[in-house]
Amino acid sequence: MRVSDKMISTQLNQHLRSNRSQLSEYQSQAATLKRVTKPSDDPVAATRVIGARVDLRGTEQYLKNLDYSQSFMQSTDQSLQEMTENLMRVKELALSQADDAGANETTRRVTAAEVGQIYQELVKIANKKFGDRYIFGGYKTQEAPFELNGNYKGDQGEMLVHVDKNSFVAMNVPGSKIFLGQGLSRDGISHATARQPETLEELDQQLAEIESAEAEKEQQASLRGPASLRTPQVAADPSVTPEETLLVERMEDENGVDVFQVVKRLEVALAANDKYSVQDTLEDLDQAIDQVVFGRAQVGSRSAALINSRETLEKGKVDSNGQISNLEDADMFDVVSGLNKQETTLQATLKTGQKVMQPSLLDFLR
Repeated sequence: MRVSDKMISTQLNQHLRSNRSQLSEYQSQAATLKRVTKPSDDPVAATRVIGARVDLRGTEQYLKNLDYSQSFMQSTDQSLQEMTENLMRVKELALSQADDAGANETTRRVTAAEVGQIYQELVKIANKKFGDRYIFGGYKTQEAPFELNGNYKGDQGEMLVHVDKNSFVAMNVPGSKIFLGQGLSRDGISHATARQPETLEELDQQLAEIESAEAEKEQQASLRGPASLRTPQVAADPSVTPEETLLVERMEDENGVDVFQVVKRLEVALAANDKYSVQDTLEDLDQAIDQVVFGRAQVGSRSAALINSRETLEKGKVDSNGQISNLEDADMFDVVSGLNKQETTLQATLKTGQKVMQPSLLDFLR
């Protein structure tokens, strides 16, 4: 096989290009500390890095959601703490005026004025805001949920926060549950739970079902008549079937006490110097305090769930960064070794080429 000077020159150029290309790659890795800077460097690793970065970006957004939710729940917990302290003060005042030992008409009227002030403070607490949102209004966060007379204008909505893939936590508790006792069981320690909607379509469907159930309940109550709305009277009425009695009990199970009405009733009783009515409010005050404490316990349990979610996300964030580093970062020992090796190879190639290509055209013309 005849080897011409052109072949030698072409082969030398190819070696030089290859050496310079590998040297440039090592220099780039040394400058960026990255082994993979473009998909062509390692398609499989680049694909995994992109996937890990997508997961990392999602984790960062979940952490932002958790930050907002925890702040919202902290504000809720503080409001419920203030509500509990005020109710405890109302209970103390009621106990002090429940008998004739140290109370009279004058002290009860003075106490009624203080209870009235506390009542206004309770409504104010129930209408507290976090940022531009009312805390206890359910989905209706743009208007005050409670009027001065205690009427509730909000709804039963619980705002779900996306804290992880396919994982949601409600960050609010509707005021109707805590302050009006709606959905509270007879034992006073549990609310009826329902699956929270995750889309607008599910929300509309759930609201329609709630409206239909309430309308059916009102229709059944109107058919039985006013006397059947109280369990003792139903039990004493021989014409009422056991099934109807059980239905009425279940209806009563779904409600606790109205905190505002209890306090207002106490205020009226004190102003009227009616010690027996004052005594009747003591048990309701205990239940009202239990309701608020239970609502605070719910907020606490959800806060604990958020803390656990945060720990999981933080660990996932560290794992994602570690995976990205393993796939993308360069091994500096290998980079420096390869860089020195390619520099030596390039110098050897240049010296060899200089000797091989030393003859010129004039040398052949002699």
